[in-house]
Formats: sequence, C-alpha cells, structure tokens
Amino acid sequence: MEFDDPAGGPSAGGLAQRWRPDAAARGPSGRVSAVLAMMVAVLLVGCNGSKNAYVPPPPSRVVVAQSIQKPVTLYFELTGNTQAINSVDLVARVQGYLESIDYKDGSSVTKGTQLFGIERDTYQQQLDQANATLAANEATLEYNTAEYRRQAALARQDFASQSIMQQWKANQDSAAAQVMAAKAQIELAKINLGYTNVQAPFDGVVADHLVDVGALVGAGSATKLATIVQTDPLYVYFTLSEPQVLTIKENNAKAGLPFRTTDLGAIPVEIGLQGEEGYPHKGHMDYASPQVDQSTGTLTVRAVFDNKDGALLPGLFVRVRTPVGHLDKAVLTRNDAIGTSQEGPYVLVVGPDNVVQRKVVKTGDRQGQLRIIESGLDPSDWVVTGGIQRAFPGAKVDPQRTELTAEAESSGAGKTSAQDPAAK
Repeated sequence: MEFDDPAGGPSAGGLAQRWRPDAAARGPSGRVSAVLAMMVAVLLVGCNGSKNAYVPPPPSRVVVAQSIQKPVTLYFELTGNTQAINSVDLVARVQGYLESIDYKDGSSVTKGTQLFGIERDTYQQQLDQANATLAANEATLEYNTAEYRRQAALARQDFASQSIMQQWKANQDSAAAQVMAAKAQIELAKINLGYTNVQAPFDGVVADHLVDVGALVGAGSATKLATIVQTDPLYVYFTLSEPQVLTIKENNAKAGLPFRTTDLGAIPVEIGLQGEEGYPHKGHMDYASPQVDQSTGTLTVRAVFDNKDGALLPGLFVRVRTPVGHLDKAVLTRNDAIGTSQEGPYVLVVGPDNVVQRKVVKTGDRQGQLRIIESGLDPSDWVVTGGIQRAFPGAKVDPQRTELTAEAESSGAGKTSAQDPAAK
C-alpha cells in the first residue's frame, strides 16, 4: 500500500486524498494498513468539522437569611470582684490565757455564738471587788446624808454652826460621787469580764484559729484570734469609665430621670463566674461613688447579691453587665456574617437578580451569636450567612434561603435546608 503526497512526499493530507487500491491487494498486512488509513482519515475529517465550546460553571450556592427585628435591651459588659459585706478580725481585748476554742474551723455560726474563752477568774474577782466598794461607798453616803440632815436641823435652831453643816454637806456629796465611781467600776469590770467570751458579731463563716489553747493573749496589744466573714448577701464592686457614665447620664435625661448616685436599688445587675454561661446571678445596684476618680477616669459602683446557697465567694473575678438602654425594634443578623474592610464593617447581600452586593453597616452591641445593626442594612435584605468564601461583590450566586430564629441568639444556628451544601 502506498500513499503519495501531491508535493511528492507522504503527508496527512495525502493519506486522506490518495490511496492506491492495488496496494490493499498485496496481502493481509496490506488490508490492515488500509483500515488504519481509513480510520485516521475519518478522525481528521471529524476534528476539522467541529469546534470545542466553553461552558461556564454553575453559580455558587450560598446561604442567605433576613435579619431579625425584635426588642433588645442594651447592656454595659464590665468586670468586677466579689467582696464580703462584713469581714472582721476577732481579737483578744483582755489579757489572759486562752482556755477554749468553741467552734470548728470554717464552720458557719450565728450572731452571739461563743467562739473563744479566755480565763475569767481575775476579771470575776475585779467585778466582785467593785461590788464591795460600791456597798461600802453606799453605806458612807447613807451615814453622811443622815448626819447632814441632823446638822441642818440643828443649824436652823441655832444649835450648830453653818460651817459644820456645810462640812457634812460636802461629805454627803463626796460619798455620792464615790458611789457613782464604784458603779462605773462595776460596769467596767463587767465589760472586761464579757471580753473573756469572744462571740460572733454577726452571722458568718469563721476562718481557722490562729492561737492555740493555753497561749497568753492580749498581753500588751490585741491578739488576733481568727477572722469571721459574712457572705450573705455579697457585694460586687466594678467601675464605669467616664464615657459610660456620660452615656448613662444621657439615657437618663432622655427618659426624664435625674442622674443620681442614690436610690439605685431599681437598677438590675447580673454577674457570671468564669466557666459559667451567661449571667446567671441576679442582683441590684447598691452604691455609686459621688465623684469620678480623676486619676483613673472611672466611677466606682457596688451591687449586692443574695448568696444563701454560698455559690459566690469573696474575692472572685466576675463578669458584670447592667442595662443602659432599650431598643423597641432592633435589627440583628449573624455576627459571623459581618466582615471588615477599610470602609468599616460590611455585610454581603443578595439582590433580586441573585448578584452579590456589599453594604457598609454600623454595628452595635452583640446579643449572643447575633449583632445589632444600627444602620446600613434594610430588614428585607437577604444577608449571606453561609458560604461567604464563595461570595464576592458582583458575583452571581444560587441563594439558599433560610430563616434566622431567636435561638440563634444563644446557639448561633438558624433553620437551614438539609439540601443546602453550604450548611454541611
């Protein structure tokens, strides 16, 4: 089998144009070559007869949802520390040997419970001695009073001189003063005797004892025996910055309320411990400093919380929030749907033509997994909340519409179609 090129040499064109039939008859190998030649010719004709056409990819699927509109309370989120409402060091106010420790370290006690006992014999004797002195002074007063009355009667009858009468009057007054001094000494002796019994000044928890039985206490100075702490209720101290104080003042003015640091019991305060979700502990404001600290630019505020279950301990770090305003119809969208550029925060929205647009927005406080949008977003806009990496301004997308629910405020989830690939 032979193929000739018109130009005198073999070529692809020649294969397709000229073929000598007599070459196919030369044997089996010739027939095979002929078949191959025909196949090549068909392929070449097919390639020359059709062209490849570009098919664009389908639009990317994204998840979109409209914002939620609902009433929202605005909060200041701060940090603070818990502090006991009462914390007192128990000391020995009289000298003596410690005779007893009448509580268990760390136990809760009620007001008036005896905690320590100091030897009382000496102070009991001092009280008995003061009582004896009073009795003697009262007897002297009685005698001087009777003698003064007798001398006064004689003086009226000119049987006694005025000087003698006045002398017995002075003796009576002196004895009366000694009686008063003796009574005061008795009261002092009773007080000192009472100091030998160290009692709880209020309901609380007593820390471990610092002095053992048999030790001499109160010698020269007061000896610290232990500390008692009252944890119910409990204080929480936190600070407001100067801008926050001015914001509260402005909001109060809009509501027609005076800006005061008194009568704060109606202002709620919520706290949460580390590791706790949200702010489960509820209390109210109790005190605010009457002036801003110029060195720090902050205002010290105190709140009070019930602590009957003992869940709060003094000295803990806590997260604090307190309401500062209210929006009747706030616009909220997913916080993770908000991006940031040189122009500021923005969201991607899908228009009626399924083309992505970027809208610059002004954001407000965060509400769980949602964020308040103060301006720049219409409630009817469909915001891209899923598949954001596949959406960019000007791109045409295949939006999968979903619905944000109130649960998204805590869980960050919305109702999503099971066929939505962006939600997988």
